[in-house]
Amino acid sequence: MRARPYTLAVALAGTASTSTSCCNQIRHHLPSLTSFPGSAHYNTTESSYWSLQESDLQPACIIHPTSSQHVSQVMSVVSKDPDCLFAIKGRGHSPAAGFANIQGGVTVDMTGLSNVQVAPDHAVAQVGAGADWLHVYQALEPLGVAVAGGRNGLVGVGGLLLGGGISHFTTKVGWACDNVVNYEIVLSCGKIIQSNASHHSALFHALRGSATNFGIITRFDLKTFPQSNISITSLAHDISHRHAVFGAFTDIITATPFDENVSLVSGLLFNSSSRQWSLTNSAVYAEPVSHPAVYGNLSSVPSLRNSTTVMSLAKFADEKDTPPLNWLFATATLRPSSAFMAEMFDILNETLYEFNPPAGIVWNVALEPLAGRMLHTGETLGMRTTEKGYIVLLSALWPAAKSRERVDSVARDVLCRIEDAARRKDLLQRFQYLNYAAPYQKPLQSYGFDNFDFLKQVSHEYDKHVVFQKQLRGGYKVV
Repeated sequence: MRARPYTLAVALAGTASTSTSCCNQIRHHLPSLTSFPGSAHYNTTESSYWSLQESDLQPACIIHPTSSQHVSQVMSVVSKDPDCLFAIKGRGHSPAAGFANIQGGVTVDMTGLSNVQVAPDHAVAQVGAGADWLHVYQALEPLGVAVAGGRNGLVGVGGLLLGGGISHFTTKVGWACDNVVNYEIVLSCGKIIQSNASHHSALFHALRGSATNFGIITRFDLKTFPQSNISITSLAHDISHRHAVFGAFTDIITATPFDENVSLVSGLLFNSSSRQWSLTNSAVYAEPVSHPAVYGNLSSVPSLRNSTTVMSLAKFADEKDTPPLNWLFATATLRPSSAFMAEMFDILNETLYEFNPPAGIVWNVALEPLAGRMLHTGETLGMRTTEKGYIVLLSALWPAAKSRERVDSVARDVLCRIEDAARRKDLLQRFQYLNYAAPYQKPLQSYGFDNFDFLKQVSHEYDKHVVFQKQLRGGYKVV
């Protein structure tokens, strides 16, 4: 028994030694782009994560590449040492610990690759993987075009696209990942390749919604489309009007034909300190139409706030930073039913109402249509076997780190109860949106057996030494 602390100490010392050696080797190639704890560059990256779970992790070093060649040099070092563990960080939106940072390993901060270039005919935008969506929209707006990207401008390009990607235009042009026409990717061996419909086509299809299983993307080439201003209707309702809101939401989803300009998020918010529920709707329309008819029934529900404005995508996406807090995501996909939405609220209320951790917690349950072109693209995501419905995002924000385990447990319990109730009514769908999934969920498997098997095969072809399965510790794996 007395040997255990010594054995653990030796193991930790070995891990630290390996990380230091790996960092020093990378520093030899990229001296000005390698930072260590205590330096300003290191601290800037550590403070840029959205969740405290991520920023609490302390890598042995952080690499700040500004070109694909720099990333290639990093991978050439990492791949030669199976004990060199690493993480890839874009804009740090993922809340789960270890998905974009690592304790004691190497974190590769991609934000230095953020250039946006547009083809002379404005048909394709080449975007660095470390860019945020606000700067993409600002670059494209003067040209009268847009791309399918994040709704919050501070979200990173890389993370959203590699997880599938819901945008304000998803029901109109499909999943954001299906609007990528070329990937520049660094493989585990350090080789840089272009992957598109003509070259490395299997990899091209596998990259659509499969996270970081095959390499490090350094550039996305995105198909653009003409776009003017958009319409935004903002609604707030007393929770007593939830049945009417759920009915209007369901009618929008199930309408035939479905209006593909719809981008709707209905939100149930609960503050544990005040024990108050609120109900909001962000009803975006992808045309500059004031008071779109499709939202007529929703807007007629008695409201505390009801405003409509027309503005540019870039202006709407220019949101304020979320203060760093503990954060949690989990997801489910359901078939449409206003009656079940009411039942889901009852489950949420029963489970969350009495839970009030120190310093409180805010729960946000977002309901988003799964309809239109979303169901006709997303082949790798398993959309062929997915039906019209809606995606549920269960999220929580709270300040006290000591409550993490308990919050995770409560969130898992309430989602399990919702899924069980939906399953009994044949309303639960298999698909799990990767960018909303909890660490314990299995979004890649939710794409279906054939698609998951396809991802495994591509991983074996392009990452034979399973660097991205074993040394890249965070995220969802195919092996």
